[in-house]
Amino acid sequence: MRRVESYWRLKLREIRRLRTDSPVVFNARAIQKIRRSLSSWNRRTLRPWLQKSPESPRSYETSSSIPLKRFYTPVDVAYLDYERDLGYPGAFPFTNGIYPNMYRGKLWTMRMFSGFGMPEDTNRRLKYLLEQGETGLSIAFDMPTLYGYDCDHTKAHGEVGKCGVNVSSLKDMEIIFDGIPLDRVSTSMTINAPAAVLTCMYAAVGEKQNVPKRKLRGTVQTDILKEYIAQKEWAYPPEAHLRIIRDMMVYCTRYMPNWNYISISGYHIREAGANAVQELAFTLADGFAYVDLGIEAGLKIDEFAPRLSFFFNCTMDFFEEIAKFRAARRIWARVMKEKYRAKDPRSLWLRFHTQTSGASLTWQQPMNNIIRTTIGALAAVLGGTQSLHTNSYDEAWALPTEQAVMVALRTQQIIAEETGAADITDPLAGSYLIEWLTDEMEERVYRYFDQIESLGGVLEAIRAGYLQREIVENAYRDQLKLENGEHVMVGVNKHAIHEEPPIDTLKVNPAVQDKQIERLERLRRERDHPKVKTALSALKTAFKDSRANCMYPMLKAVKAYCTLGEIVDVGREVFGEWREPSLL
Repeated sequence: MRRVESYWRLKLREIRRLRTDSPVVFNARAIQKIRRSLSSWNRRTLRPWLQKSPESPRSYETSSSIPLKRFYTPVDVAYLDYERDLGYPGAFPFTNGIYPNMYRGKLWTMRMFSGFGMPEDTNRRLKYLLEQGETGLSIAFDMPTLYGYDCDHTKAHGEVGKCGVNVSSLKDMEIIFDGIPLDRVSTSMTINAPAAVLTCMYAAVGEKQNVPKRKLRGTVQTDILKEYIAQKEWAYPPEAHLRIIRDMMVYCTRYMPNWNYISISGYHIREAGANAVQELAFTLADGFAYVDLGIEAGLKIDEFAPRLSFFFNCTMDFFEEIAKFRAARRIWARVMKEKYRAKDPRSLWLRFHTQTSGASLTWQQPMNNIIRTTIGALAAVLGGTQSLHTNSYDEAWALPTEQAVMVALRTQQIIAEETGAADITDPLAGSYLIEWLTDEMEERVYRYFDQIESLGGVLEAIRAGYLQREIVENAYRDQLKLENGEHVMVGVNKHAIHEEPPIDTLKVNPAVQDKQIERLERLRRERDHPKVKTALSALKTAFKDSRANCMYPMLKAVKAYCTLGEIVDVGREVFGEWREPSLL
């Protein structure tokens, strides 16, 4: 019996076929003429020149090991069909951008990732950034919060407020947003395992400010699949987290229509050691898994897909990053239209936030990081990002100081106001290199999709450790390249100097933990204890019943001032915990 080919396998074959098609945009005779003249140029110009000026023996390739020619001509993209492969800005397949006039109509949101210490510290930093021209908030949480532990838990010791702000209850969220009108700002929260709890807290703060849930704007990351692949911050087994995400999707679709309840994140996949192709493939594969989850929950594709957003990394490989963003838009649009039959154009839009690469920063010669961040930010803008965070020069040492974060924000503002980069939609469209590299990345991504499906899908690929091993092996190869000098990092393995600690860094006061514990203990004494007990019991009942939507009792628990740890612990009791497979 003949095997029915999967959608991904058929799509891969289609892409390969299209890349061998006869010229469409270019004249066939002109292409042949260029082929002949190129051969002549190689023989008469290049070869004699290389004898006098030989090239470095190193490999010329992208960070994803895609080999690069010396230069590109119409021959390399002769198959290009403009309307099929690029289209017009704001029109399918959105390769050139999801909006017709892009930044001429509205600049990207300048959203600096901020948070440290106590809620009061973060509140002051957020207000400072808004005063300096930031246009969207982005909250970083400390490790106890990310794992769903209260600040007085034994596992929280020494970590409270260190890599982000501590949130142990609704009271902390109220302080973070004190004086910040939630009806006039959008907020992004980088939180995954307890994402549903933090969403409920944000909704409760909005209610206290008399802002209806339907008017709240922003994003919560929620991308638990990425946690199992790369970042490793989970609370329960995958199935339990996916069930809670399902409930979030249904609840937010009904009551929080302006809230992006999943920001599918390649950033952490890249920071863990993936290359650009792996980042794009694994992130989009996760995205399609969440689409399947929404459909299984009974939602119609055009009800929920417009609220899915993405979060990508942007490294120093300038042209590959731009090609990655363009390929991402095209893949998402084509699959959503062809495989999922989405009709609403917004379902086809791949909207994404970008953060410049933390892994590209060095503690050696930290002022060099300003240049690195600028290059990454420019690539993100040229690639069409909707939102951008620029890393601060001191982040290889610590959380950013006020001065450093100001420079990082000004970097975005200078790109926006002084370079002309925001004046043109997809400025590098038509570059032979960019178009060829966009197509090459797309084909390589579909190869990964086919492999993941052959393993049974994303969840089975995670259980088998396939995705994790791909990242580990790539990280190892990259480290070898750095150590043998094949890959250069200025100030690390080339142009290094001896220097004393060169900069002042932000130091979080150890007293933060004691003050947070004191606040938490006071909350526990003063809250309505019967109400807390009833709320946690109702949440436990909902967790046990897979047909129930746990968001309703969770919101009640939050408003009763049940703590983050108490709420997450109910799930730990019901669902248990999870241990990942051995990778080596």
